[in-house]
Parts: sequence; C-alpha cells; structure tokens
Amino acid sequence: QVQLVESGGGLVQPGGSLRLSCAASGSGFSINAMGWYRQAPGKQRELVAVSIRSGSTNYADSVKGRFNISRDNAKNTVSLQMNNLKPEDTAVYYCNADAVVYRLGLSRYWGQGTQVTVSS
Repeated sequence: QVQLVESGGGLVQPGGSLRLSCAASGSGFSINAMGWYRQAPGKQRELVAVSIRSGSTNYADSVKGRFNISRDNAKNTVSLQMNNLKPEDTAVYYCNADAVVYRLGLSRYWGQGTQVTVSS
C-alpha cells in the first residue's frame, strides 16, 4: 500500500500564492504518475496537474501559466506551486499517485485532501 500525506493549503487573497506538498510512503512500490486534483463544492473532482515519471507534465487549461508542479522521484514527493490565485481556485486539493505495488499491481492512491480558499 501507499500512503500520501499532504501539507500546505489555507486561506489566501486573490493574486496570492500557496505551495502544496505531498509525500508518499510505504514499501515495495514504484510511482508512475503523481499529481494533484481538486474538487469544489457541487462540482466533480478535476485534474489540476500531473507529473509522469519520465518528466513530462500536464496541466488543466485553467491553471496553465499560474501553477507549477515539481516532483522528486528519489524522495517520492510532489509539490504544486500556485501563483496568482483566483477565487475559482477555491477547492479541496487532493494528492494522487498511480503506483505499482509489489504483489498488488497498479493502483491509484489518494491523499486526505487539503483546503485551499481564495478570498478577500
């Protein structure tokens, strides 16, 4: 199994910045993709940004140019730097990892979620 622990988040004014971090722990696993999703009240969970083990990244159109995802494969961590935040970025942000676990195969794992609120 893989456990994901998030940190960061909170309340910020429009135009401000926040940094989210996530660390994966467990044993006998290898992470293929690691990234962030978010879910606003009354809306479906959506992809924000993802980092593939090869180094490629993908962003939601709504955050391109404002958010940056970075990953440390050796430490099994991923971070999301969020700049120029907007009220519509308000949501619960979830860390996500697609990992191969010894004897279990490929599965998707989720963090507990961290609240990001953008408001004046």
